[in-house]
Amino acid sequence: MTDSANHAGSDDSEDDFDAEEWRDQLEAHREEKDDFFADHPQSPIPPEERDDFEGLDYFDPDPDYRVTASVEYHDQPEPVEMEVSAGRPQRYLRVATLHFDLGEGDDTDSHELAGYRQQADDDGLFVPFRDKTTGQQTYKDGRYMEFEAEGDLADTDEMVLDFNLAYSPFCAYSETFACPLPPEENWLEVEIRAGEKA
Repeated sequence: MTDSANHAGSDDSEDDFDAEEWRDQLEAHREEKDDFFADHPQSPIPPEERDDFEGLDYFDPDPDYRVTASVEYHDQPEPVEMEVSAGRPQRYLRVATLHFDLGEGDDTDSHELAGYRQQADDDGLFVPFRDKTTGQQTYKDGRYMEFEAEGDLADTDEMVLDFNLAYSPFCAYSETFACPLPPEENWLEVEIRAGEKA
């Protein structure tokens, strides 16, 4: 298991959504990640601190932060230079813009996040972001999500964004890692009280 193990399918049907099954899978994923962090040689927790590691801290699972986003695919993706916590900037391609709503009724707000790949033919979609919990309840340099479209992203109209899968990058646990920082276009002016806490 690695830093990038959080994924969600792109064609989940909301009609088939089973909240209890979803919660069980999320909790199982979190337990698996705790085991990896506690014992695996590639854990980002420094070896001398692993004996005291008692598990990561999370917001409670909340299906309100599992939303369907419309996918705006970019045929000619623009390059984006992402600053990194240490070292030189890294080059990514902005391959999609994800449009979604959060909230209910009169409190519903529309938002968007860019999705990136390091190569245009990669399968995954990297979605780093900051929100109003950043530096408060969550890691000071933002969090990540990663998703894999089932099929060609260019043919995908919608995908599920599950912020309950948001996680802190490895540099949150050790300065030996260099992590891309979410670009300003992915700074959300709202609290995302879901996923991994600081």
